[in-house]
Amino acid sequence: MADSESPDVIEELASLPTLAHPTVSPDGDEIAFYYDVTGRNELHVLDVESGEITQWSEGEVPRNARWFVQWDDDGDRVLFHLDDDGNEQNDVHALSRDGEAEPVLEMDGQVMISDIHEDRLFVGSSRDGQMNVYRHDLTAGETEKLTDYERAVWGALLSPDGDRIAYSTNETDDYDNQDVYVAASDGSDPRNLQIGEVGAEANPVDWGPDGDRLLVMDNTEDLGRIGLYDLTTEAVTWYGDGEYEETGVCFHPDGDRAIATRDRDAVSVPVVYDLDSGEGRELDVPEGVSSFGQVSTGEVVLDDGRLVFQHTTPTRRPELLAYDLATDEYEVLVEAEYGPFEPDDFADAEYFTVESDGVPETPAKAVDHDSYEELEIGALLYDSGERPSPLIVNPHGGPRARDQQSFDLYTQVLVSQGYSVLQVNYRGSTGRGREFVESLIDDWGGAEQGDVAIAAEHVAEYDWIDDDRVVVFGGSYGGYSAYWQMVQYPDLYDAGIAWIGLTDLEEMFETTMPHFRTELMEKYLGTPEENPDLYEERSPITYADNLDAPLLLVHGVNDRRVPVSQARLFSDALDELGYEEGDDSDYEYRELGEEGHASSDQDQKLRMFRLLTEFLDRRVGSE
Repeated sequence: MADSESPDVIEELASLPTLAHPTVSPDGDEIAFYYDVTGRNELHVLDVESGEITQWSEGEVPRNARWFVQWDDDGDRVLFHLDDDGNEQNDVHALSRDGEAEPVLEMDGQVMISDIHEDRLFVGSSRDGQMNVYRHDLTAGETEKLTDYERAVWGALLSPDGDRIAYSTNETDDYDNQDVYVAASDGSDPRNLQIGEVGAEANPVDWGPDGDRLLVMDNTEDLGRIGLYDLTTEAVTWYGDGEYEETGVCFHPDGDRAIATRDRDAVSVPVVYDLDSGEGRELDVPEGVSSFGQVSTGEVVLDDGRLVFQHTTPTRRPELLAYDLATDEYEVLVEAEYGPFEPDDFADAEYFTVESDGVPETPAKAVDHDSYEELEIGALLYDSGERPSPLIVNPHGGPRARDQQSFDLYTQVLVSQGYSVLQVNYRGSTGRGREFVESLIDDWGGAEQGDVAIAAEHVAEYDWIDDDRVVVFGGSYGGYSAYWQMVQYPDLYDAGIAWIGLTDLEEMFETTMPHFRTELMEKYLGTPEENPDLYEERSPITYADNLDAPLLLVHGVNDRRVPVSQARLFSDALDELGYEEGDDSDYEYRELGEEGHASSDQDQKLRMFRLLTEFLDRRVGSE
């Protein structure tokens, strides 16, 4: 990377502006988005015709751009989520064109905007414990609870006439199940559409312009697919040939086409289906990752019919595009900022696969496993160019997620300091269907961790990799993986960095937000009451005495997904075992103030980058 030896390269990378959550206005001639071109996240609006970008906010919106924005029904204001220093206990606020901000809905728990129609705002909220649907009257200021399910409710998409809502939840005994419901807009008369088999997941995507059809998704046949549900005939028409995982985006406003994304290996491409013929075609964009903004009501289409989405590759930062479906040409609406860098300065990703039976050659010190089904596991390798090169093994979070061939700032920071980076789409990752995702059920800390270790062993054998300087680093479920790799396969790693990770699964079950308890912990592990041995056996804290290399524990103090108690408990366990904390001792511990479950804020990213690179420099070095 150019100027990689400069002491300011990390700061320059952290300060590269990022655009997030593009959302087309109701009239289709403007796009609202978060953008930190000033150094702080602010709300901006693009006039598509003139190309002029106007900054609406002056510090009223959150520093961290995690949560999406939503236009109000008349396009005069933009609604946004506001929490307290990253704790994700959101309220809803609104910002007008003249810069006036005001609270719209303040509730206990986490609030998530679902839809808006005239003077009615629909949200998901955990106010009463579980995530359910609420309706707020913007004129009267009154809030009404519409659903009261034991498991989380997602969606609450409002029909075009405002009379019905579509959402998904699970009323069965199968934790893996999810069904689509349609109810009156006051929550009455809910009806399960019974799309797909019990145990599969179905979700509403968008209402058709006529209100008689729903675009839906389902994974009954393993790979995710999109379908058209006719509310009159109660029949579903499915699209695609079942070769790739597909995710619904929205109806095109003409009602004759539907938009989706298709996953292939580590790329994601937009697809448009003709709903009459069933024919689908991929859009003509460079290979990489295309992503749409919040699309609960189809806010991705301009008034001239062009689609709005972001596109990125490992070496090209995200750009905002407008794609003409008639000509297959696109315009870059907002170009990516590169500061002192060029795309060629960044490391590209090599996609490869390894065969894994979940049992690496490195001895397991925590839990012994027999061989699992042998699977082909996808991975990405970023070569720093350093020779010999230290290796950072970087398992993704989720676990229901995947690493893609998109621009990854954390990876490029590590590469700039001479560290090659390996990312592994272990079993349980998305993009390969329901069976692959569900292989992680009842097996956290099992085959998926073996997949990570086997990929690491494979790359460590490259003659240009220094196998005496192999480090594991991950955040969230990747943080769990970092803890687990360090106690399960201590002979493989020379250091580790566990960021906002899980360590004590029973304590996590008791302290995380209710919808994470049911949708994450219960889905994968059952409850501690049902499976006490599994919760103990798959908790990294149970094997803290296996730690045999320097470990950095990092956690945001306001994290409500994975509470900071997870790091504190592991630190306490190490202390009780006689490990010493300090820069030159057995482990290092840092809590991040004014931060929750990671942050996109430039200053907070820079703080994390400094912690990462300084720890690595002390413990393994890049030269």
